[in-house]
Parts: sequence; C-alpha cells; structure tokens
Amino acid sequence: MISNKKVCVVGAGNWGKNHIRTLYELGVLGGIVDTDNDLLNQFSKQYPNVKVISKLNEALLDTEFSGFTVATPAETHFNIAKKIITAKRHLLIEKPFTLNTDDARQLLKLAEKYNVNLMVGHVLLFHPAIIKMKKLIIEGEIGKLQYIYSNRLNLGQVRTEENVFWSLAPHDISVFQFFIEDFPIEMKAYGSTFLQEGIHDSTLTILEYPDNVKGHIFVSWLHPFKEHRLVVIGSEGMLSFEDSVEDKPLKYYDKKFELNGKIPEKMDGKVELINYNHKMPLTEELKYFVNHLNGTKPKKANGEHALEVTKILVKVSEYLENK
Repeated sequence: MISNKKVCVVGAGNWGKNHIRTLYELGVLGGIVDTDNDLLNQFSKQYPNVKVISKLNEALLDTEFSGFTVATPAETHFNIAKKIITAKRHLLIEKPFTLNTDDARQLLKLAEKYNVNLMVGHVLLFHPAIIKMKKLIIEGEIGKLQYIYSNRLNLGQVRTEENVFWSLAPHDISVFQFFIEDFPIEMKAYGSTFLQEGIHDSTLTILEYPDNVKGHIFVSWLHPFKEHRLVVIGSEGMLSFEDSVEDKPLKYYDKKFELNGKIPEKMDGKVELINYNHKMPLTEELKYFVNHLNGTKPKKANGEHALEVTKILVKVSEYLENK
C-alpha cells in the first residue's frame, strides 16, 4: 500500500477497467461508479471489499474517497469533473480533458477556487522512456532541439463519437509540450475521411514553435500495422523511441550535418541503445496522483498543461474543418 487514501473510479469501461485494476494493485481502490448494474455486479464479485455505486452523487457523499478518476466518454467530462471539484475532491480525468477551451478554463478556475488538485491522464508523461528523452534534451545530448515527429498508427479502434485526431493525438501533443515547453505559433492539419461522414480516419498535423522548432503528428486508425514511433532531432544528435515493437527500444543516434563551406557534410556516427526502467506508465501516473492526495500541487499532467493541449486540439480541429 502506498497510501491510506481511497480513490473512486468513475466509468468502468475499456480504459476505466485499467484504472480499477491498477488502483486495486496499489491498495487504494475504494469505489467504482458506473450506470451498468451488470458490470457493477461483476466488479462486486471480483473486488468484494470495494464499494460499487450506480450514481456519482451518491459516491460524492462518501467521505472515504479522497480522490476520483474519471474514465467516461469525453463529452461527459466537463459535467462530471465540475461535480467532483465542487465537492472538493481531488481529480484525475482522462484525456481529452474537455472538448473546448471554455470548459477547460472553467474547470481550472473551479479547481483553484475549491483548492482541488486537477490532473489529466496524459499517461505518456509518466512513461520512463519519455522521461529519459526529456532528460537527454535538457542535458544537451542532442544539441539544439530542431524537429520532432510522431507516428501513431494502427488498424482500429474506430470511434463513432470522436475523430482519430481527438482520439489519438492528445498523447503526442502532450509529449511535444513536455519536450518543447512552449506554445506553437502556427498550426496546420490535413485529414482524410472514408468510413464515417464528418469523422476523420487519418490526420497529419504540422506544428511550428518559437526558435524554429518544427514538428508533425501523423495519426490513423486505418493502417495495416501498428506503429508508435517518436523521433527527436537536434543539431548534435537524434533520439528515437518505438513503443509498438518488442522491448520498446530507445536509441541515440550520433548523426548530424556540418557545414563545410556551403556544402552540408553528413556525420554518420554510432547508434546507441539507451537503457531505461520499464515501469508501467499508468501505474506511475496513478501513484503520482495518489501521492498528491495530500493537497500538494502536481507539477506534471496538471490542469494548466491540459489546457495547453486542449487549445492546440481545438485550433487544429478548426483548421481541419475549414479545409
């Protein structure tokens, strides 16, 4: 057990099940809220000492719960989060945070008013490989940061309530913001729609940051194979992380170009496999949340970071819709 605090999970669907299992393993699962009574009956048998509740309002009356995690459909996030915050309970809400910036700003103001810790489930910020990449960037191992690209491709899961950009790109936008620590000055995007009218199946987003840092994010759920690849290019070296292959390799490339006169000369050095701790990102994220149930303000994956991600999601979506 990492804490004597108890956490209640709101939403026991596909991702909510992961919250439930992980919090139980951490010894802090106190309750489960869902409107599906059959699902609650299953969890009641699986976790006999955990409270199962069909209504959020009832759960909010239970003083045993120090915090809540929310893993419900994105369109419900604002209203659920508002109820939890005004009940003065700490909260981790899954991505996407909200569907517009006004709702995101309102939740931040409420969290400040009621002195509530508000976190958003940008789980890759807790991935040991991503943390290691950030450390290498800060330490100058790749020189000046120049370019980042991410491919997040797979066959399915196709959603009907949100497009592929809102479903997959929040992961990568949050990582870009974590690495670059600045807001894009220009955003463009191009998308393709095949399966459902008005819902993009693939998008390519191009981001330009201050100091001539560029990036692109390619997401698709219409791809013949799975690829989760992140590449970071600097003036003195390069990094790559492949989350979709065995052993999830993180590599450093001693590769760059030098200008000799007016002709760029390729410096093609060694490729080094970088060791990192293969801890589970969701476990690390939920441990971090639980360790801040004492009221200490979280510096990582907090509401301010989530607002930045939401602003980018909305701005890029507007560009896509106007194409």
